[in-house]
Amino acid sequence: MQTVISIILVIGVIIFVHELGHLIVAKRAGILCREFAIGFGPKLFSFRKGETLYTIRLLPLGGYVRMAGEDPEMVQIKTGHDVGLQFNAEGKVTKIILNRKKKLSHTETLNVQRIDLEHDLFIEGYNAEEELVRYEVDREAVLVYDNQEMLIAPYDRQFGSKTLGQRAATIFAGPLANFILAFVLFTGLALSFGVPSEEPIIGDVLPGSVAEEAGLEQGDRILAINQKAMDSWDELVRTIMHNPGRELVFVVERNNEEFELTITPAVREHELESGEQIGFIGVHQHVEHSVLGAFVYGFNYMVELSTLIFKVIGMLFTGAVGLDALAGPVGIFDFTGQAAQAGLPILLRWTAALSVNLAILNLLPIPALDGGRLLFLALEAVRGRPIDPQKEGLAHFIGFALLMLLILVVTWNDIQRVFFN
Repeated sequence: MQTVISIILVIGVIIFVHELGHLIVAKRAGILCREFAIGFGPKLFSFRKGETLYTIRLLPLGGYVRMAGEDPEMVQIKTGHDVGLQFNAEGKVTKIILNRKKKLSHTETLNVQRIDLEHDLFIEGYNAEEELVRYEVDREAVLVYDNQEMLIAPYDRQFGSKTLGQRAATIFAGPLANFILAFVLFTGLALSFGVPSEEPIIGDVLPGSVAEEAGLEQGDRILAINQKAMDSWDELVRTIMHNPGRELVFVVERNNEEFELTITPAVREHELESGEQIGFIGVHQHVEHSVLGAFVYGFNYMVELSTLIFKVIGMLFTGAVGLDALAGPVGIFDFTGQAAQAGLPILLRWTAALSVNLAILNLLPIPALDGGRLLFLALEAVRGRPIDPQKEGLAHFIGFALLMLLILVVTWNDIQRVFFN
């Protein structure tokens, strides 16, 4: 149960932060956000705050912010429709009722002849006395359809009405929020547990380890091994790993004094490559506690991880690695469960890594992803006019279908790896 809860929280937080980035910037740009959703499919829970409906849906495979103008409005009033109207004290229409399930009280019934809820904001039609009347519609008027209320969306509240920069910022805000989350988590871990030092300095020494038996202590600096200078922690680790079972002479500095220790690294099987042996002596990396160092570490680690992910993506496109190297929802859930069992620090680090992954994958110039939408905005900037909405919509639909196909393939690989390998 603890593992299941951890999986739900990790995936939920990453998706929530991503969509929150979109929502905050969209609202700052004046875009009407109809729904903020975590997950897809049927609604499990929902509440309304202000003009936005917040929902949790059944399938935890993503989320979305539904902005006015991105998709055709679900309710359209056409010539000949009978609607009920409610008015405010100024005589403007505040509620337009197109209801089939239950009669709602309204001031006047109108047979619609003309209506504009985007630009001129009016409704015109015949009343009960068959007189042709015209009313102004309030900017915050509500449409009621089968007892469901929805705010109208004047054009200046729609996504498409905003400047190119505002639209690009709204789309980019999702991935940016994931980068920020990763930075905060990496920095928080560094503040809590210290910043790993790149110097070849011994941190904790494990009780009963080869290092303890040889006399190594916390704070010892390793100057050389077998007369080869040790300039970094990574070089120290590689030297030990590549010499399992071989006697090594360590030159150690302690309290400004130098002396030698002879240590034979213990042998164990490599966890990733069956049959390969590696050496270890049982010490941890030295850590330093510094607020500024923690911030620098958080940023640098995020950049290094991002660079690694881009390299792997490049290898995928060049064929250097296959699709079996990718993990889908099943693999992510499995790895998250393992991280949860390893402890909170590992789980938080894994959450940050997943957040970076989501940010980068969303920035790929693939239709249906944020990067694809940014690509269309870039084309609009070059052309000086928007791409045909129907063509863009078709491209996003095809991109979404291909992504679903890719998810099915990697999910099958995950199932084979997790349950049968």
